[in-house]
Amino acid sequence: MPRKIGSLTLYSIDDLHESLGISKMTLRAYLREGRIRGRKLGVQWFVTEEAIREYFNPPEDETPKEKKKQQNLKYVVQGVNDLVSETEECATISETLECLNNQAIISLFQVQITNAESGEIMEIVKARDFIERYSE
Repeated sequence: MPRKIGSLTLYSIDDLHESLGISKMTLRAYLREGRIRGRKLGVQWFVTEEAIREYFNPPEDETPKEKKKQQNLKYVVQGVNDLVSETEECATISETLECLNNQAIISLFQVQITNAESGEIMEIVKARDFIERYSE
């Protein structure tokens, strides 16, 4: 059952699974990859109605890549489990790549790509995938 907070309606993974018939694993992957915008509160993901609408009706005037280029982004390198609690903010892709290349075990890290102005999480990428995507 969706949660109402004032005029905001939040949907959990379970709500979306029941309503849309999409597996919980797939929904979590979409959220981690940034395909669906959501926020993690504690251990649960929540999605707004607006984020669901955006997923099904993406803006036609610009592609996601063009949109990312226009925004002021920051990159947060963070551990993916309790073994690694390290977090480092980077302003550029090259700085992020350098930070990742200094890590002993890359598979323990991910990069959170965030809009620096609004703080909105645009995408979360596994460290290895980030390196492959942005290395020259």
